[in-house]
Amino acid sequence: MKAKLISERENPLLKRREIYFQVEHTQTGGTPPRLEVRKAIADALKTNIDLVYVKKLKTKTGTQVAAGIANCYESVEQALLVEPEYIVKRNSPPEKPEEEERKE
Repeated sequence: MKAKLISERENPLLKRREIYFQVEHTQTGGTPPRLEVRKAIADALKTNIDLVYVKKLKTKTGTQVAAGIANCYESVEQALLVEPEYIVKRNSPPEKPEEEERKE
């Protein structure tokens, strides 16, 4: 999967870059997980994955192309200060259920 950057805008007040992108996902079929999209965008921007937050990701009906919006911050602290808590949770890796952790 490869991210195609459509446009990029610098926002100096919030210390971030606002990115509009497209991801073609013919291999996976359905809309790819946010973590994979974050990694693809971070690779395209040549930055750390922890600085990229995907705000919106949607596949158009009948296509294998997802379009979305992401923000790339200068630091993790700035990202946690600006991004809403629900966006941060959506972009974090899924946690293991407590039952599985007890067995291991």
